Amino acid sequence: MNTKEAIPYSRWYHAIQKRGARRHFDKNRLIEPGSITALENICSWFTPYEGARAVFIQHPAEDIFKGIIGGVGKIKDPPAFIAFIGMLEIDSIDEKSGYTGEGVILEATTLGLDTCWVAGTYYSERAARFLDLKKNEKLFAVSPVGYAFSDKSFEEKLMSGFGAAKKRHSPCRLGVINWEELPEWVQKSIDAARHAPSAINRQPWGFSADKTGITIYVRTKGGDLGFSKRFDCGIAMLHIEVAALYCGIKGEWEFLRNPQVAHFHKVG
Repeated sequence: MNTKEAIPYSRWYHAIQKRGARRHFDKNRLIEPGSITALENICSWFTPYEGARAVFIQHPAEDIFKGIIGGVGKIKDPPAFIAFIGMLEIDSIDEKSGYTGEGVILEATTLGLDTCWVAGTYYSERAARFLDLKKNEKLFAVSPVGYAFSDKSFEEKLMSGFGAAKKRHSPCRLGVINWEELPEWVQKSIDAARHAPSAINRQPWGFSADKTGITIYVRTKGGDLGFSKRFDCGIAMLHIEVAALYCGIKGEWEFLRNPQVAHFHKVG
């Protein structure tokens, strides 16, 4: 069966609202065996696009994370991590890798585990020691995974305010000019995409939509800051599809050329 046809959209739709970045983990609380098996299974099973994959590594991973200036925001005491890998020769691999990786992150959320997308602030060579990277494969990002403390530390609260992490741009600011005219499934899908994580909460995506589909494109100008904006858009793509399925709408993606990313159109 095509893995996209079996997306657990109900679980993942609720996980979109629940997921949040956590950086400090309880080193005395190990990941339960059943959750380890589930993470290994989702990494093996959820491979909707050729060349994009995720790998769960059950190994203490604090030494692969840098933090930002002065070590602020450094990941502490994660018992394991997930690596997100893409084969560079594949078209649209940035988007496909983001889409694939977010599926694994949402599944981890449904298991009660905490995660945090990390792109530029980790040591790729240290992470690569645990990976069997193939020729022309790139490590796009990693995420710690484990159980965070119930209360956020002062540093985590500080990082939550960095880049106004809780603030989300309005549909209008993101390019949607006909919001009131759109069907509910389109509105819910765009709203789910608005809540996708992105590097320093830059929200690089924009949308145009009608009654039959949604186009996502790179809205912001400037450089990638060491992390692909199209990867961010791939994460938002999965959110769109999960929300559409939750509303009873099946669709397909057509990948587009820069600055456009992809178009999701209703089928059936």
